[in-house]
Amino acid sequence: MKKLISYLTLSMLVGMLLVACTPKEETKKVNEESVQDGKIVTREDANSNYLSAVDVDYAFQFAKSLEEFKTNKKLGYRTAGSEAELKTGEKIGDEMKKIGLSEVTKDEFKVDTWEFEKADLTFTDADGKEHLAVLGGYQVNFDTNGQKELEIIYAGKGTADDLSGLDIKGKLVLIDINQREEWWINYSAYQAHLKGAAAVIAVQEAGYGEVDPDALNAQDICGPDDAPAFSMSQTDANSLKKALEASKNGIMTVKFDAKSTVKFDGKTYNYYGKIIGKDPESYIILSAHYDSYFAGFQDDNAAIALMMGVAKGLIDSGYQPEKTIIFNALAAEEWGVSNTRYDWSTGAYNQIFNIHPEWVGKAFANMNFELPAYEHTTQDEIRSVYELNNYLTKFTEDVPSVTGVYKDGISVVSPLRTWSDDFSFGIAGVPALRNDFQDSEFMHSHYHSQFDSEDVYNADALKFHLNLYGLLAMHYDETAVVPLDFTTRLKALKENIHAQVFEKAAVSSSELVAEIDRVVSIAEEVNAKVAKVNEDYLAALTKGDANATKKLYEESRKLNSGLLAAFKYAEDQFVRLTWEDEPIFPHVHAQNNIDNLSLSIDALNEGDIATPLDEYLWAIDNNWYAYDFDKEVFDYFTDYVLEAPEEKLMWGAGRIVGHEDLFDTINSLKEKRELANADVSAELATLNDALERQKELLKTTVSDETASVKELGEMLAELK
Repeated sequence: MKKLISYLTLSMLVGMLLVACTPKEETKKVNEESVQDGKIVTREDANSNYLSAVDVDYAFQFAKSLEEFKTNKKLGYRTAGSEAELKTGEKIGDEMKKIGLSEVTKDEFKVDTWEFEKADLTFTDADGKEHLAVLGGYQVNFDTNGQKELEIIYAGKGTADDLSGLDIKGKLVLIDINQREEWWINYSAYQAHLKGAAAVIAVQEAGYGEVDPDALNAQDICGPDDAPAFSMSQTDANSLKKALEASKNGIMTVKFDAKSTVKFDGKTYNYYGKIIGKDPESYIILSAHYDSYFAGFQDDNAAIALMMGVAKGLIDSGYQPEKTIIFNALAAEEWGVSNTRYDWSTGAYNQIFNIHPEWVGKAFANMNFELPAYEHTTQDEIRSVYELNNYLTKFTEDVPSVTGVYKDGISVVSPLRTWSDDFSFGIAGVPALRNDFQDSEFMHSHYHSQFDSEDVYNADALKFHLNLYGLLAMHYDETAVVPLDFTTRLKALKENIHAQVFEKAAVSSSELVAEIDRVVSIAEEVNAKVAKVNEDYLAALTKGDANATKKLYEESRKLNSGLLAAFKYAEDQFVRLTWEDEPIFPHVHAQNNIDNLSLSIDALNEGDIATPLDEYLWAIDNNWYAYDFDKEVFDYFTDYVLEAPEEKLMWGAGRIVGHEDLFDTINSLKEKRELANADVSAELATLNDALERQKELLKTTVSDETASVKELGEMLAELK
């Protein structure tokens, strides 16, 4: 890790480099960038002015102010299309105008709306005292029309086995769940729904909400609105479980007062404002979402505040950009479409695919923000598309440190993940990045709970990100050509070829590898050209040579457009998803399945049933869920991916490569697991058939990848 240097030292070094070969009397002329308010402003002065003007207290106060509107009086919630979200959007739009952004725009789009008003459960505890449990909610329809008496029963983890033999019809079903390590809420909720349950009440036993036994948790439902679910804290659940243990038959009557309303085909709004540059049709997009669970201080009030803080800092510093900088507040990120696996990032998907598809090909970058006012680890992370990795890594060397945070500097990681809005921008064709957070302890502890509050605010972390992303916006503004390096993605594709699996499948990777190596060489030539154009452009900007700047910029438009077209092509051809929403290269789907199928078959041929069940079969597509839920549940959540219309799948459309249904085989093997000399010939036949299909799929996807790499090479060759 390169040591970060202070901004003062950086400024001095940059200044020395710029004037080292220039006569002293010409120094002023060489460093001229522009004239602002009658004063000459150098490029380094612009950076320094921004760092002086950006106001962390403004950002913090604005983050706090976003808690003003809430759907649930006790818990908060500012959800898709709710009155609270609509009013918050208006507040952000007004603030955009107040701080001086231009052309503030309100973009309407269709969304399934959710209002979660209340969920209060009252019961008599084991000591005979009345106990009120305030519950969290999921995106479902459930209305008791005032307080209503319902029976409640405890059902373990809510699996098919747990519910077997229980009469849950019309009852509330209390379950334990670990959504990080086991399964999402939709499976247990739908399993109970099929057996007639009134609703599931889920208690996070681990994975999320680990900060405190009083923590509630909220997530997207990824399921239908008529399979209701709510969340309960461990504290309340432990009291309720004791009361149930003392009750007759483990069933007791409680009073439930709940109202959660989902409406279809509603509307909400994205907002954006601009700092208009010399080129009004070339964009740098900053974004964050403004819907939230609970108070949502980190997720995502602080991110909206970071975006607004950067905007205000740039405006207050007098910065006059070359390109147009867009600040985009996005609605319905947490959830926005009912009954789909891909029910989040709805606002971003609509913004870039449906409302402003014309931004694609004109946008240099999308910088998306999430949870930025907390030091998640001692090393700050920027997560980006492959093509930005090298550019960002070099940029991070010059970011000023802030005392007290990120002592280990900054790292850049790729590719993007699906959990935030930047993924939608990326696959649309806008090179995207975000401040990363996904692997931090915060995700286990505070994330999506009522403990995501001002108490976890770190002013130094927010200051660091205000500096980082304001300077990065200006750094992008100093480039004529989008700095995309395709060698990173191509090398990652090559690294994800597992030779042993290809050998098992009798599929050759030699043509693909050769094509990758050839196109890497072409990409390196393009990189050199891009670097030269951007160096010359920066030099012209630094000298204040308007004519040279304009000429270089205009002459590089074809190169810029070609790079963005190649990037969009790469995203279209090489980004696929696992059944757990992890981005993969297309061939990795079959590669993974072949490996696990082959190992399962080998073990079964040796009379070993346990190993395939415990280690391999669950890793094939979504067959993890075949172990614990009924076939109807398994089929429902398989079919809603494979058969749903594109408008339901949104950013997930076309990203799943295929599916092997091993439900019957897995359950048959479970029954035979403890049998001596069990006949598994039928299961072997099924697995061998699946293996042959996956071998053909690997052959097809590798052939397609080879053709796609070749086409990408032709696109890049035209840019040399």
